[in-house]
Amino acid sequence: MGGMNILSIQSHVAYGHVGNDAAAFPLQRLGIEVWPVHTVQFSNHTGYGSWKGSVFDAGMIRDVIAGIAERNALRLCDGVLSGYMGSADIGEAILDTVLRVRRANPAMRYCCDPVIGDVGRGVFVRPGIPEFMRERALPAADVITPNQFELDYLSGRETKTIADALSAVGTLHALGPSAILVTSLRTSDTPGNSIDLLASDGNSRFLVRTPKLPISVNGAGDAIAALFFAHYLQNESIAQALSAAASSVFGILKHTADKGSREILLIEAQEEIVKPSFVFEASPL
Repeated sequence: MGGMNILSIQSHVAYGHVGNDAAAFPLQRLGIEVWPVHTVQFSNHTGYGSWKGSVFDAGMIRDVIAGIAERNALRLCDGVLSGYMGSADIGEAILDTVLRVRRANPAMRYCCDPVIGDVGRGVFVRPGIPEFMRERALPAADVITPNQFELDYLSGRETKTIADALSAVGTLHALGPSAILVTSLRTSDTPGNSIDLLASDGNSRFLVRTPKLPISVNGAGDAIAALFFAHYLQNESIAQALSAAASSVFGILKHTADKGSREILLIEAQEEIVKPSFVFEASPL
């Protein structure tokens, strides 16, 4: 995968792995250069209930991007990756960055993980962000990686079956993104001990079914979005990207569950990124 450069604009934690700290290392382990731009610097992820640190403002992001532009490096950027957005201002700075990179390299792709909420928890982002994702970020994105809750929210429907999910994915393709990964799908078609992942490039749709692990850690979604995007950029195959990303993240999560860790063991289980223990093939739908 050498020779690729991905600009990743996400949160940063010192302890543990979410945001850029869940996305950058897997990409680097694949031989990809990552240019991380941090939207926050926190001690740890907010799931612990308390944390220290600061949120950076949109001006800081624009400033850092301007500095990269001064190096004449934006033309070398193959992709921009974004995740959780703390505010609509941050979102606008990210979309401005995407435009800047597109001007410098028209072949670039933008992958937006449209973080809004989750099944059970509902919406957990600030007011205005869900609308921003649907109205501004989605039309600008080439690749999106929603979970099931986000798929339902963005498409304005409820996905009770795989057929519903495919229909919702079709709705989202019509808004702009050419590649879509649904990162965690549980429908009436999904066995109770399993979890489904679904990917579509508009022409073909694929499913991967993995065992459901007794674990809930932050950062897995950030890692799978990064891996899916990288594999898709590398070979343009939605099936291969789905299989590779799902297999790697399953291996990392299984290792994390076996060790009983509260933080995703991304570094310890890093071999899973390049050579997953379990390979889940993508089945055409």
